[in-house]
Order: sequence, then C-alpha cells, then structure tokens
Amino acid sequence: MNLQDDDFELFGLNRQFSQDRAAIDARWKALQREAHPDKFAAQGAAAQRIAMQWSVRINEAYQRLKEPLARAAYLCELAGFPVNAHSNTAMPAAFLMQQMEWREAMDDADSADVLESLSQDVQRSRKDLLQQCVTLLDEKQDFAAAVSVVRTLMFIEKFTQDLNQRLDQFA
Repeated sequence: MNLQDDDFELFGLNRQFSQDRAAIDARWKALQREAHPDKFAAQGAAAQRIAMQWSVRINEAYQRLKEPLARAAYLCELAGFPVNAHSNTAMPAAFLMQQMEWREAMDDADSADVLESLSQDVQRSRKDLLQQCVTLLDEKQDFAAAVSVVRTLMFIEKFTQDLNQRLDQFA
C-alpha cells in the first residue's frame, strides 16, 4: 500500500465505473483491519499516527468508491476532466427545461402520491444517467462527455433530497 495510490489502486480494483459494491465493502473492511491503529499500539505513537493516516485515507477512498456519483466524478478527475460543479453549472437546454418542470411539479404537489410519482420519474432518469456513465466511462472513455452527465446526476441527487424533505411533510 502506498498513500499516493489512487482509490482504485488502494482497493485493488480496476479503474472503471462499474464496480461490485459488495467487493468494495469487503475490501474496505479488510483494509481497515490491516491498518487499524490498535494493531500498532506496541510499536509506539509514530506507528499509530501512520496507521491513523492510513485509516483516514482508506475511509476517504471508500466514500468515493462506494457512491456511483462520487466514483464517476473521481474517474473524470483522474482522467484530467474535473467536474468543477461549483464553478461550471452549464447544463443542456433540455435538462434545464426538465429541471424547471420537476421543480414546478414538486412545488405544486398537493399529496404524497403526486410526489411519489415524481420521485419515480426522477429515479428513472437517474438510472438512465448512471447507465450513460457506464457507456461513457467504461466503454468509450469519453470523460469530457461524462462530465456533463455527472453534473446532471449531481442536480438529481440534490433534487431527490429536496423531494424527500417535501415527502416528509406528508408523513
């Protein structure tokens, strides 16, 4: 293990979007057992500090690898195409219209059933976009095009949170 390894190298995974979540979880547990600071208690404070750094690094990698959106953004960044969602909010015109329609539908919803239907529509779009990530990242290695898909997925994640908060109002 090397602290400079990228997350995929650290976890012994192929650098690709499609991953087996159970394998990621299992590898995380194995790495955490290997680097647990308590295992180094007899070797002194310096060894424990290094083990703690490893533990933090392993957890950071796990957080990126286990979440498809974070993993897609990380792959784009590794390929030299950072998402820069905070400074680049460009979206395709069709998706901007979709956003407005979803926001209006959420604002106008007067029942949990209406919101559930909207949620299902949003989740279908999310699933389609994740499939596009497979195509763009794993099959075509078109990272520039994947950046736009990742930004769209980021909006959907945020909108899903807003939608769930609105649904909680009907609970």
